[in-house]
Amino acid sequence: MSPVLAGVLQLLALVAALALAYRPLGDYMARVYSSKKHYAPEKWIYKAVGANPNAEMRWPAYLRSVLAFSAVSVLFLYLLQRLQGHLPGSLGFVSIKPDQAFNTAASFVSNTNWQSYSGEQAMGPLVQTGGLAVQNFLSAAVGMAVAVALVRGFARSRTGELGNFWSDLVRGTVRILLPLAAISAVVLVACGVIQNFSGIHEVGQFLGGQQQWNGGAVASQEAIKELGTNGGAYFNANSAHPFENPTPFSNLFEIFLILLIPFALTRTFGRMIGSVRQGYAILATMVTIWLGFTALMMWTEFSHHGPALQAAGGAMEGKETRFGISASAIFSVATTLTSTGSVNSFHSSFTGLGGGIQLLGMQLGEIAPGGVGSGLYGMLIMAIIAVFIAGLMVGRTPEYLGKKIGTRQIKFAACYILITPAVVLGFTALAMALPTPGHSMSNGGAHGFSEVLYAYTSAGNNNGSAFAGLNANTQWFNTTTGLAMLLGRFLPMVFVLALAGSLAEQQPVPATAGTLRTEKPLFTFLLVGTIVIVTGLTYFPALALGPLAEGLAS
Repeated sequence: MSPVLAGVLQLLALVAALALAYRPLGDYMARVYSSKKHYAPEKWIYKAVGANPNAEMRWPAYLRSVLAFSAVSVLFLYLLQRLQGHLPGSLGFVSIKPDQAFNTAASFVSNTNWQSYSGEQAMGPLVQTGGLAVQNFLSAAVGMAVAVALVRGFARSRTGELGNFWSDLVRGTVRILLPLAAISAVVLVACGVIQNFSGIHEVGQFLGGQQQWNGGAVASQEAIKELGTNGGAYFNANSAHPFENPTPFSNLFEIFLILLIPFALTRTFGRMIGSVRQGYAILATMVTIWLGFTALMMWTEFSHHGPALQAAGGAMEGKETRFGISASAIFSVATTLTSTGSVNSFHSSFTGLGGGIQLLGMQLGEIAPGGVGSGLYGMLIMAIIAVFIAGLMVGRTPEYLGKKIGTRQIKFAACYILITPAVVLGFTALAMALPTPGHSMSNGGAHGFSEVLYAYTSAGNNNGSAFAGLNANTQWFNTTTGLAMLLGRFLPMVFVLALAGSLAEQQPVPATAGTLRTEKPLFTFLLVGTIVIVTGLTYFPALALGPLAEGLAS
């Protein structure tokens, strides 16, 4: 069987598995977020934090709850790392230095999971499991809660109430993420992923010294790492490590977990607004972009020039032989089109154009299908931009899902799409202009620029993957990427929730003959075009200096 055919078959199997899970999971999540019932364990949590889960919140109160909870989470995770050397379960590792502890706390709370450290050489089970893995659940649940609040903004009318953040957070964690992660962890253990609390083992001589292997609760962390589109790994090699991803089947299963909830949330969206066809239109947009990027990535990696590459069947540098080019390409696109950051190959070793596809996937806003929650609300923002453009074309006030898109709404949407590019390009420009950050670049020219651009693109879009040729464990990069993560995560949420509140206050507008049918294929094509054009106009100059220049020169 040819490698290309093997890749196509893997992709078809993945699509079939996602299709089978789409309807039941999407409907279940809609019931979870629409339910009025509270289970006993949930009531204990509400009592412990002093929250009233039945109290409806307007968008300022919802936002304050999101920010307050996230701020406390950053502080807790920072202190846990700073005190590691004095706590049990550290395996003898020292406390994390301040700038790196800040970077890691910001990273995991913002669902970025950027790592400037080697997990097996820096953190013991207490920080890994009690700190990082916990945030994998909570940061994903926060993203889902904000997405559901925006959906309620479309579904409700003549009220500014968007639900209750604490109820949405707890239900997303207890009823959705925990059960799915538990089942997934069992499957991963059956595939050979390790799950224990053993310490460091001496396994023999290696290059004149002792080689050591760490144990750990890897399968449980790996499950939520992928399911919550987090990406933070127990080991430095991430999902290229055989303890985290041992077989081709486990690799395909992990890609399935990455895409599962973001795609299924479009069904949840359709159910909650009372029109599953609107959910299908958003799903069709996501799938079109995802399949297009996957096909492009496989083409660039299989067709690269050079006798060595042709003999290997493609660009095999930096890729695991147990996965090959196809599985590495599919994984790479899945992780950069979502906010996952998990990798099963060395992204810096991809071809110049392949690296450009990874960058562009993040720069789209990670909306195809995007992160857990963040992908859906990012796509809905782009849908508002698309209907606004369509309204300009025909000279009428744009409407989406029965809500008028006026000056206030389009300002919120415009601010949302401008924030992340400003963060990414601003920090990239500073890093290239100042003398010190350049010392972290292991390559010059176009690829060196791509390393820096990739770092801030990954941080600002809350992805977490890296062109690992860049030494990011410096005070400059730890501090600036940490700030980029926090700004890229929480500033957009301000405008998402403000938009949700303004939509919920409106009275529905009845559809007329001039209303744009947003459930039709025509709108899907309009939405795809809007996404590509907006991203292209924003990032093309930077991409031309980096991956495009490198790809055209090779």
